[in-house]
This record gives sequence, C-alpha cells and structure tokens, in this order.
Amino acid sequence: MTAVPLLELRGVGKRFGSLQVLDDVSLTLQAGEVHCLLGENGAGKSTLCNLVFGVHAPDAGDMLLSGQAYRPGRPADALAQGIAMVHQHFSLVPDVSVVDNLLLGQSRGLLRRSECAARMRELSERYGMPLEPYALIKDLSVGERQRVEIVKCLMREPRLLVLDEPTAVLLPEEIQALMEVCEKVAAQGCGVVLVTHKLAEIRRVARRATVLRGGRIAARSDAPAQEMDALVRAMIQRDLADPSETVPAGPARVAPAIGQEVPAPALMVDGLTVRDAQGTTRLDNFTVLLAPGEIVGIAGVEGNGQVELAGVLSGLMPSTQGRFFVSGVELTGERPKAITAAGAGIVPEDRHASGCVTAMSVAENILINRLGDYRRWGLLDRAALRRDAQDLMHKYDVRAAGPDVAFGGLSGGNQQKAVLARELTTPGLRFLLAAQPTRGLDVGAVEAVYGHIVGACQNGVGVLLISSELDELLKVANRIVVLYRGRIMGQCEASPSQRERIGAWMAGHTE
Repeated sequence: MTAVPLLELRGVGKRFGSLQVLDDVSLTLQAGEVHCLLGENGAGKSTLCNLVFGVHAPDAGDMLLSGQAYRPGRPADALAQGIAMVHQHFSLVPDVSVVDNLLLGQSRGLLRRSECAARMRELSERYGMPLEPYALIKDLSVGERQRVEIVKCLMREPRLLVLDEPTAVLLPEEIQALMEVCEKVAAQGCGVVLVTHKLAEIRRVARRATVLRGGRIAARSDAPAQEMDALVRAMIQRDLADPSETVPAGPARVAPAIGQEVPAPALMVDGLTVRDAQGTTRLDNFTVLLAPGEIVGIAGVEGNGQVELAGVLSGLMPSTQGRFFVSGVELTGERPKAITAAGAGIVPEDRHASGCVTAMSVAENILINRLGDYRRWGLLDRAALRRDAQDLMHKYDVRAAGPDVAFGGLSGGNQQKAVLARELTTPGLRFLLAAQPTRGLDVGAVEAVYGHIVGACQNGVGVLLISSELDELLKVANRIVVLYRGRIMGQCEASPSQRERIGAWMAGHTE
C-alpha cells in the first residue's frame, strides 16, 4: 500500500494580474524525502513555495497535507500545521540580537532568553552552523544571517521544511553543513522541499526532483543524480557549453608592448583601513592594483572585511584611512553619484539595501543612473525610457511582464540581472566592483553573467570580483587575493593548482 504523501499539489495555478506565474502544477512530497525544485530565475519556484507557506493563495487547484485539504490563509496557519520556510530574502530584525529574533512570534509572557540561547547553541552545534546568541543581526555577515533563518525553522521541529535557495549566500563548507542538515531532518521523517540552482546539491541530497519552466512542470526525475543532463536541458532548453562548467574562462592578461604607453590602473587602492564604532579594525591596510582588462578575485570566509571593502569603494561607507583611485582619479570619500560619474559600476552584495528601489519600475531601476538623459522640458520621456529599458532587459535576459512592472515583483535572480545590466552599461565604464554577482542565479544565468563580465574585461574594464564561490573565482579571475580578518593573507594566480594554498589562507594559515 502506497503511503499517503506528506504534501500533494493537484493542478495548482497562480496569477498576478495578467501574468500567469503557475499553471497546472502537480507534485507530491513524501515524509522523509528531500525533493529538489529547480528552474530558471522567474520559473515560479518561489511562488510555489509561498503558496505552500500561506504567503499567497492558489487561484486554481488543490493542496493536501497528509491527505487532508490544506489551504492556509497566512504563514501562521502553515506554522501551526508544522510547516516552516526559509525565504530567499531575510525576515530578521537587524537592531536586535539573534536570540531575540528567534523568540519573535514564539514566546508569550516573560522572554526566556537563556533557555532559547541554550537550545540555539545545541542546534547550531548539532548541525554545524555556529552562531553567537547575543550578537546583533546587523553585525552578522549575510551567511551568518542565513544560518539564523535556518536555525529559527529547526527550533520549531517542523514536519515539512521549505528551503527557498538557502545556499545562495553560504560558503562551500556551510553548504556542506546544510546538506547534512537536510539529510538529518529527512532521516527523522521530515519532508524537505529544497529550491536550488546548484547541481552538486541536487546530486548530493535529492531523492526526487521537479523542474519548473514558465510556471509549468517541464520534467520530473526519480533519479536526479543520474539524470542531471536531462534536468538541465529541461530547465534552460539547451545544453551548457560544457556540462561540467557553468562559468566561462576569464580573459588572458596581455602585457603592453615595449614602448607602448601603460594605461592608468583601473583601480588603485592604497592602505584602506576601516574601524567600526567600537574601534575594531574590520579592514586593515588593504592595497591592490587592478589593471584595465584584468579580473582580480577577492576570496575569504564572509565577515573578513569584504563588506567594508565594497562599502568604501561604492561610497556607502567612510574609510578610517587610506585612499583609492579609479583610472587615476581619486574618489576617496566621494558619494556614490560621483563614483558612478567617474566610470565605476557597482554591483552590491545586498541588492535590496543598496542596489535598487523596489517600489520603482524595472525601467526606472535599470536606467536610474541615467534618468537625466530622458528629461524633456522637465518631464520624463517615458516612451524612450521604456524602449531602452526593454532593449537592456532583452540583452541581459531580465524576465518580467514588461519594463513598467515594479522591480520588487521580479524574482531574485531577475533583480540581480537587472542590476548587472545597469552597472555594465554605466557610461564610460572603466572599473566594475561585483560583489556576489551570481548569488541566487541558475546555472544558465551564471554562465550568462560571467559572459557579460568577461566581455567587459575584453573591452578594457577592470573587475574586482568578490565572491564566496571559490570555483567561480578560480575559473574567471586572473589573480586571487585572500582576506582574513580584514588583512590580505596572500595572493596568487587563479589556478586550480592553488586551491589548497588559497584554502589555507582563508583559514588564517600562513605559508
């Protein structure tokens, strides 16, 4: 006798205005299995997860939980029935501690912080996700915040755990730990829905997999580890250039010929240092030269000065000392507008905090640094704005109903591609700072993003690439600089043969 599925969707559909996001979607999830949900950015994966968690209600079809009709009116209803979800975008209060965030919505009367902290430590140690209970959320790295979200769910001991791209912000060793979490909770009888773009994760933990494309089921697999190529084809409707590679190789550096004038560095950073309000040094004497047409990768465990480096170079954070120049022009202490005007493109790590205005349209966001070019007699020429935005959306594969839709309505991956499109088309672009540019992107989009970045380098743009994806850095960069506790621990050519050396530097070991 076949066991009753833990979760069953039958012909589910969801529409937002004129856009049909999900259409006739059916799938089942058994207790104790990890079911991977994959698809391109904008395929409807997050919407499907949000239906299960009660954020949205389906317009068509039925959902069943353990064989019973299931139609949550809000997330609280889902939580009450043992369903927990880790969203793409964090739902944490930044100005309070980790333990207080865990207690929100779960405690009445006196707050039992010490009990919660002890429980949190026990879960953190069991699943290999260390956290400091009394640290403020705003002081944590992106990866640490994601750990808080995951532990917050695990504290509820759910029977169904929905993970919407949880590894997009994690380091390789953290991803390994999370895959172990998935296996452990599934072994205890919990069903796990894992949304991911990373093929290695699917091979590792998926018992079954479902591919969404354009809001419909494109493929299913009961043996995803053996059918990976077919799943990728169903997802992006083509083969990757090389199934083992999702990142194109970066451009080779060519030295100037004898007698040829040496151009000014695309970026020169001289002794940048950042101390926080408590006097702790977060970035310590960072110095680097970046040549035109060169990609320098910044590697390191998150929280080792990368945020501060990006903050200073983008004009969002003051430096304590040191200077930096773009193509020979000093920009130390300048505001973001002046830095952009000097030919610097900035792809921030947190696109919501500093990369976009979610309430504005896609067109306004994608051309926000050039809105002045569309003013006619004090009014905005919206027809021209829409036309040019549509061209960029097509070139960079930003998928939306049109250029006038709200930016906040795009999937995370399409938001990232729109930000990249804007920054790579900055007038007079000489230098690009790209912080985690492929976070949350599917394998086809990762390939496309690095194709665009490599293309910019071939046109003489220097790129400083901050990424927690070491494999990507080794493939696309010319050099790698490793940060540890804010200091440069070492630098070397970007070559797979240097992986062990780079790993040692990332752990704080000198040669």
